[in-house]
Amino acid sequence: MQITIAAVGRMKSSPAALQWEDYRKRMAWPVSLKEVEERKNLPEPQMILREAELLSAAVPADALLIALDPGGKSLSSEEFAAQMQRWMNDGRSQFAFVIGGAGGLAGALVAQAGFKLSLGAMTWPHMLARVMLIEQLYRAQCILTKHPY
Repeated sequence: MQITIAAVGRMKSSPAALQWEDYRKRMAWPVSLKEVEERKNLPEPQMILREAELLSAAVPADALLIALDPGGKSLSSEEFAAQMQRWMNDGRSQFAFVIGGAGGLAGALVAQAGFKLSLGAMTWPHMLARVMLIEQLYRAQCILTKHPY
């Protein structure tokens, strides 16, 4: 199994980066973070499209694309673990989660996703969303292996 998280922006050294690394080290499932960034100051609609191109290029071609999107499905931790298990039972071994920038994900990229996942109705800082996602991946791993969290 391989999990890629492709996200807009760079975490640099921050409390979020430390939390990210803490959970990454706990993971038995390999997780890689691919950060993308467009340095040109583009109008928001063009920026969203450019970020979608960069995100698409950062994910493995054969991965199940999972878009973090406010309109996606909101799952409990147990439901998320069960969904991961179903995908693995179906023979999936590559997963790519994409997290957009300040303007969100391009509609075309969301439409390409095999699954749309919501972290809830509230808006979260994009750096924190990465930590929340890897924490839920770690929790799913613990649930599926019956390891105490």
